[in-house]
Formats: sequence, C-alpha cells, structure tokens
Amino acid sequence: MEEKNAGFHSVDEYIASFPADVQVVLQTLRATIRAAAPEAEEKISYQMPTFFLKGNLVYYAAWQKHIGFYAIPSANEAFKDDLSAYTVSKGAVQFPLDQPLPLDLITRMVRFRVAENIARAEAKSHKPKE
Repeated sequence: MEEKNAGFHSVDEYIASFPADVQVVLQTLRATIRAAAPEAEEKISYQMPTFFLKGNLVYYAAWQKHIGFYAIPSANEAFKDDLSAYTVSKGAVQFPLDQPLPLDLITRMVRFRVAENIARAEAKSHKPKE
C-alpha cells in the first residue's frame, strides 16, 4: 500500500491508492454507507473517507490487515454485542480484510449515527437564545 502522507483530495483518490482487492472492499463499504445515509456528503477528513450529515457520521480507512470503521463511541457502545467478534476500541472497529464485511451491521450503525446527528441538530435548533 502506498504512503498516505501526500494528502488526498477525494474519496476516489483515496480508494485508488490501494490494491484492486482492497479497492473492491472499500467500494462495497462506501456503497453500503451511502445507501444507509443517502443525504450524507462524502469528503476526506483526517486523510480518511468521511460521511457528513449535520456533523461527521462515520469515517473509514484501509490498513494492512483490516478496514478501520469509525462510527464514534456511541455507536460502538450501542452495538457492542454485535461487535463482539471484532477488535473494538472506544471509537473504532477493525473488520479483517480476510473476512466479509458485516454489511447489515454497518448499515444499522450508520442509520443509528444519522438518527443521532439529526436529533442533536434538532435539539440545538430548538434551544432558546439568550
């Protein structure tokens, strides 16, 4: 895998920097997230593909042996039982490259994050101004 220090300007550029087999996994993940959050904007943030809707929803990144999926600690906590087969830290999940992605679980996590971001944005917009 190529060195990532140069900086990416698009998700397509990021994905193209990986070997073909990893590109397929990244494109599948990308399509799954897009289907779960069709209104979300795609961008590069922290040199990783990010989906944004009223705030960051999820990030993802390819590593040598896994795909890092960053759905913020609240989603990892909400889905901790479903994630028990994976390496999980406070804000990250590692999906091994030698196993199929759990697309249904990813979809549910993304939808959870969409609902969370929308609720937070609505709560902010209804706060009385001082």
